[in-house]
Amino acid sequence: MPVGLIALALGGFGIGLTEFVIMGLLPEVAADFRVSEASAGWFISGYALAVVVGALGLTAAVSRFRRKPVLAMLLVLFIAGNLISAVASDYWAMMAGRVVAALAHGAFFGIGAVVAAGMVPATKKAAAIAIMFTGLTAANVLGVPLGTLLGQAAGWRSTFWAITGIGVLALAGILAMVPKAGNDDTASGSLRGELRAFRSGQVWLSILVTILGYGGMFGAFTYIAFTLTEVSGFAASTVPWLLIVFGVGLFIGNTLGGRAADRDVDRTLLAVLSVLVVVLVVFALSAGNQVLTVASLLLLGGFGFATVPGLQMRVMKYAAKAPTLASGANIGAFNVGNALGAWLGGVTITAGLGYTSPIWAGAAITLLGLAVMAGAAARAKATARRVPAPDMTAASAAVASPTAASPTAASPTGLGTEAAGSGQAETADVGPVSVR
Repeated sequence: MPVGLIALALGGFGIGLTEFVIMGLLPEVAADFRVSEASAGWFISGYALAVVVGALGLTAAVSRFRRKPVLAMLLVLFIAGNLISAVASDYWAMMAGRVVAALAHGAFFGIGAVVAAGMVPATKKAAAIAIMFTGLTAANVLGVPLGTLLGQAAGWRSTFWAITGIGVLALAGILAMVPKAGNDDTASGSLRGELRAFRSGQVWLSILVTILGYGGMFGAFTYIAFTLTEVSGFAASTVPWLLIVFGVGLFIGNTLGGRAADRDVDRTLLAVLSVLVVVLVVFALSAGNQVLTVASLLLLGGFGFATVPGLQMRVMKYAAKAPTLASGANIGAFNVGNALGAWLGGVTITAGLGYTSPIWAGAAITLLGLAVMAGAAARAKATARRVPAPDMTAASAAVASPTAASPTAASPTGLGTEAAGSGQAETADVGPVSVR
């Protein structure tokens, strides 16, 4: 395994921690700022929306710069945001800190996914992306429960001070472990060339599946602390330990989902989304049973995050000639889903539908995502029947030596060969893209 993947995972750990730990501390934060539960939920939704801005705006702005300095700069921004949160004196100062930290999130994972995919052979790209996202799962298995415990014991601000320190360590890891050459290059083409990738209908369908498929899981999870205490009857002190169960599911799902997506990304996503709908329905029906709730948490984390490597890989597959901005856009799509799920959950709670209502809303959103994914997969199969596969020998040679490759033979990340057959027609209108 390339050591650079460890560095990316370390950065992902810090970013994942600041994204998710607020959920376990939401009651304490709401009480401190004297706001409602739904208003406090905007610390999650606002973060998610800012991720979208960063994923698109920052990724586009830095596409001409070398990736290692860009990743370092993004972590500096992340550190600053958490520092602001740690010293926030009121609701809006806290929101500002969340937004600043979130701006780095989308661009980091979008650019990092391209770097990760470029470090390994074509048959292991989804697995490499999964390793980067392991930082997120580790944040949930270890960081979120420990951060919640720290926040409950010493005040929620202490958690954000700790995250600031982790951000500094992650910055050191990026500087020390990400190589200066090879994958530390710029985007594959001009900004105009990157934008042309969005002519692919499959790119847009994949982004929509990301919004709906991931948004359903996140909607159920956003208000999980209230569900566990008010419906399942768990003591508040047990919430951090229950989050560990969810985090273990994330880790397992991310690892196995990446491996499965490398074999067949569309079948993997169809299967995982189908099971995720069932898990959400069962969770909503059985939330009053503590044993079934624990099992549901494990399965929710597992099948919810098993979608992530495949969703990211699918977008990069169909934007193979210019994946950087499309990759960032899909990171933004994850967080549009986050915001959608959190918002709908808040609406259902405010409407008096109870603390299981966000889970039902999540099941409905995920079902819509499954329907879109089924349509996208059918369209890809129909396209594959009409378009002959490209010359794989030439494409393989281009991946082995990207600096000598023709711009239309393969992308610098080696993703072009994976778009063969089902995706070739969808990216055929992108046109030549210059390679620097």
